[in-house]
Amino acid sequence: MKTILIWISILILISSCASSSSNSKEKNSIAQVTIADSLAYDTEEIRTETLRAWNAYKKYAWGYDLLLPLSKKGFNWYEESLGISPFDAYSTMAVMGLDKEAKEIEEYALSKSWDQDIYVQVFEVNIRILGGLLAIYDDTKNPRILEKVIDFGDRLLPAFNSPTGIPYHSVNLRTGKTSGNMGEGRGNVINVAQAATYLMEFGILSYYAKDPKYYQAAKKATQAIFDRKSEIGLPGDYINVDTGEWTNDWHYLQAGVDAYYEYMFKSNLLFPDPEISEIWDYSLQKINQYLAEDYEGRRFYTCVNMHSGEVVKRSVSLYDAFFPAVQALHGDLENAEKNLATWDWIWDKYGLLPTRYLYAKDSVEYANSELNPEIIESAYYLHQITGKPKYLKMNYKYWKDMKDCCRNDVAFHAIEDVRTMKAKDYLATYFFAETLKYFYLAVEDKEKFDFNDYVFNTEAHPFKKSNFDRKKYKAYLGIK
Repeated sequence: MKTILIWISILILISSCASSSSNSKEKNSIAQVTIADSLAYDTEEIRTETLRAWNAYKKYAWGYDLLLPLSKKGFNWYEESLGISPFDAYSTMAVMGLDKEAKEIEEYALSKSWDQDIYVQVFEVNIRILGGLLAIYDDTKNPRILEKVIDFGDRLLPAFNSPTGIPYHSVNLRTGKTSGNMGEGRGNVINVAQAATYLMEFGILSYYAKDPKYYQAAKKATQAIFDRKSEIGLPGDYINVDTGEWTNDWHYLQAGVDAYYEYMFKSNLLFPDPEISEIWDYSLQKINQYLAEDYEGRRFYTCVNMHSGEVVKRSVSLYDAFFPAVQALHGDLENAEKNLATWDWIWDKYGLLPTRYLYAKDSVEYANSELNPEIIESAYYLHQITGKPKYLKMNYKYWKDMKDCCRNDVAFHAIEDVRTMKAKDYLATYFFAETLKYFYLAVEDKEKFDFNDYVFNTEAHPFKKSNFDRKKYKAYLGIK
């Protein structure tokens, strides 16, 4: 009886404490949740799993672009390795306080030569390698790293020497020659994200190099896409770099367009540019006007014709799940919460997000998943911005589900089909850069990492706002 009374007293005390703090703002990033919820995971578990996966990469794939975790070997994107995983992983190691691993990657970056006779996809290496190198420099201020950053940036610039200012698909790191190969017969055609996702990295590079040429190249590409919008204000999704003509007339938030919008908004958080800000404000209004669709009680952002605004396909992709984060950061919480609620509903249907979902047919179009971070990112943002515990609980759920389906004896693996959870022998570099980082930051103490102090690039490399002098950036970037 005495034991029962003691437990009752404890429960009353817990209830009283919870009630007294319910109206106060959270001091840390962890919400006021139940004891059971708080045991879902913590920073130590994510750090341990990160080290476990990273040690597997080092053991089986060091020097390769990425790890194949089931066959336990490395894989390269091109004929020669770019070593992409370490560049993507550095900022995560730094955020987690894994100083030994971060230093090892810094030394690796210093040893890397970019004098390689290979064609690389400009978009992909910009967000991963240039972004990763910039994150190392932003964190360490090592002047030798800055030399590597400038060298790599200079090797990407020839891609922007097109008649339109839109970059070619690929550039040779040694010769500067360009290629537009996206399939036989397609010519120099790229999608909108590949055309105009450079404002952040090139802006940061211009700032540290004190040379506007990088930012101005990125800005010209963004303006080139915007200036070719349709009569109702929408761009298409594929464009010819040489002629500036659209080769497809669909518009959406899916991969192929997504980061175009993300960067015109986020770059202004670091380097306010009135011209880019005007493009963002106009574009957001068009997104809300033409892409937002409430279908059977849920908010979707659909695929439309760029000229008429008519729906061409009621389809969404897991990449679109980044947009609630941008909406919340912009201050549009009502739409952000509606949007994320839909993504959470799709997750619950399968236990992971399929790559593409046809919502009008309630069917999966592309069933694979590569442990993408976007929904985790948005749940993290909305928890930080609203303080609502439900968004932290979402990330608890995503972590548990991902462990249940995708954790293996050395790391984590992708999934071929979310309906069967058949394993796929692949671990994307962004798993280190983004997925693990957002899971970690969701439960990190705000005093150790203040969300409001940073802007993340699309690969989740964080850049501290205070590192950029508001009195100098206009001169360094050439902003009027």
